Amino acid sequence: VLIVNFLVTQFVVWNPAILDAFKEMKGVPLVVGDVKNVASIWALIIALVVGIFLALLIGRKEVRNVHALTKVLNAGAIGSLLAIMNTASEVGYGNVISQLPGFQHVAHALMSIQIGGTPLVSEAVSVTTLAGITGSASGGMAIALELMSKQWMAWAQQIGMGPEILHRVASMASGGLDTLPHNGAVITLLAVCGLTHRDSYKNIFAITLLKTFAVFVIIMVYSVTGIH
Repeated sequence: VLIVNFLVTQFVVWNPAILDAFKEMKGVPLVVGDVKNVASIWALIIALVVGIFLALLIGRKEVRNVHALTKVLNAGAIGSLLAIMNTASEVGYGNVISQLPGFQHVAHALMSIQIGGTPLVSEAVSVTTLAGITGSASGGMAIALELMSKQWMAWAQQIGMGPEILHRVASMASGGLDTLPHNGAVITLLAVCGLTHRDSYKNIFAITLLKTFAVFVIIMVYSVTGIH
C-alpha cells in the first residue's frame, strides 16, 4: 500500500477542482441533502468498490470456481454484518447513556475541571472519560465538544493558544478509554477472531489503555508543572 501510494503521488497530479461540480450538487433525492457534506464518505465507498473490482480482476481464475466464490462471499457478508450490528448497537447504547439525567451531572462535573493555565487537561479528561462511558471515541468527543467547545475556545484565545492544539488533544484523548470492554470495535475484533474477553482483553487493555494513560500522565505533569 505504501509503495502504491508513493508511486501515485509521484506520477499522478490531483486537482481538487475536479470535484467542485459534484460538491455544488444540492443533493440526491432520498439519499443525501447536500453532496459536499458526504464527499469524504463517498470517496471511501468508491475506493472500496474499486478495490473489490480490482480483486475480482486479479483473481479472475479463482472467481470461475463458483463454489469457492460463494463460500468467500458468504463469509464476507457474515463478517460485515457482524461488524455493522456490533457498531450500531454500541452507538445506540452510547446515545441512550448520554440522554440519562445522571450522565449530564457527570458531564458537567468533568467540564468544571480547571488544572493548570490551559484548557488542555480539562479537555483531555472530559473527552476520554465520556468516550469510556459511551464506549465510543467519536461519541465521547462529540458530546464533550457539544457541551464545552465554546468555553474551551474562549479560554484558549485568552492565553493565545491555537485551536489546532485543542483539536489535536481532543483527537488523542478520544482514543484513551474508548477501548473498554463494551466498545463496539473490541467486541467485533474478538468475535471475528473467535476469542472472548476472558482470553484476550488483558492484552488489549495493556496496549490501548495502559500505554495511553502513561502518555496522559506525562502530558498532565508537564501542563501542571511546566517541567520538560
